Amino acid sequence: MYYVNENIKDLNRIFDQNSREGYLRLDLNENPGGLSNDFIRQVLGTVDSEFVAKYPETKEFTEKLADFIHVDPDQICLTNGSAEAIRHIIEVYTQPGGKIVSVAPSYAMYAVYSKMYGRIHVPVPYNKNMQVTAQDIIDKIDDSVDLVVVLNPNNPIGDVHSTEDMNRILAAAKEHEATVLIDEAYFYFYPNSFVEFAMNNDHVFLTRTFSKLFSLAGCRLGYVVGKADGIALIQKACTPHNVNGFGIKFAQAIIENNMIEQMVKEQLEGKRYLVECLEQKGYEVNAREGNFIFIKPKSNAKSLTKKLKENGILVKYYDNEMLGELIRVTTGTKEIMQQFVDMIVKLDC
Repeated sequence: MYYVNENIKDLNRIFDQNSREGYLRLDLNENPGGLSNDFIRQVLGTVDSEFVAKYPETKEFTEKLADFIHVDPDQICLTNGSAEAIRHIIEVYTQPGGKIVSVAPSYAMYAVYSKMYGRIHVPVPYNKNMQVTAQDIIDKIDDSVDLVVVLNPNNPIGDVHSTEDMNRILAAAKEHEATVLIDEAYFYFYPNSFVEFAMNNDHVFLTRTFSKLFSLAGCRLGYVVGKADGIALIQKACTPHNVNGFGIKFAQAIIENNMIEQMVKEQLEGKRYLVECLEQKGYEVNAREGNFIFIKPKSNAKSLTKKLKENGILVKYYDNEMLGELIRVTTGTKEIMQQFVDMIVKLDC
């Protein structure tokens, strides 16, 4: 009898293969402006046939990345985006039937991976004011929990935790021998990192991606930080040559050219500009941390999402019991945000 994994068979997945080329992409929290074409041409000018033909070499980049974030190279595991990092942490540090705690709504893959591997996802819901406390998370932690996820900040809400909160969550996780995963995909838009927790504690790992601020979503590059012995186990779960050579080349060039401070500055200026413009025009806006905000339209949110798409702008539509009907908009530079403001004022009526 042929075997089919029932966890996979019954898994509900959505794969959007629609073309997004030519749109102003404000729907998936990428950097809508991306890297400059001059910079891209400069980096690609160093590519030759040997580079394309050989497997990616990671040692030099790992050392430069470690120096950049002030950790040792053996405290880093490079991954195919932070999604792969999360997957391997679940594979290594949770067991079938074990529980994975994370706030909800959040990154969908926490629930997906839980089902995929036969784990139990335990959501920590936000209240009607879109708030969740450290105590709410702690209350879900018991001896049946294998993994506690802390997002810094969380998408789509944009909330964060204080260092005091993190200490309390970590203490509760240690009491019940639960591993902690700190997801910092949006860290650069709120630069209060918890990396020290991952560097100095067993069974605490921190994940980051180059898909957001770094504008490398198409290159699939991320990493995990933790104590060396824990990172070594995650490395064992990785496939050989799992990261993209072009992603490494671009990420290394961004770091070496000291581009990050200016990229952050431009993104935050654009976000402030967008929020100020919308509030001046009477919009209800929820703008916390991260490169995204919620907007309550004056008309129907679903209809507005469709109209924006018809006019070349993609945004994310939300409709659930807690959030109501809203659109989530990825933020970018001031010039890009001006395009969006002009269009929403025109269409939202």
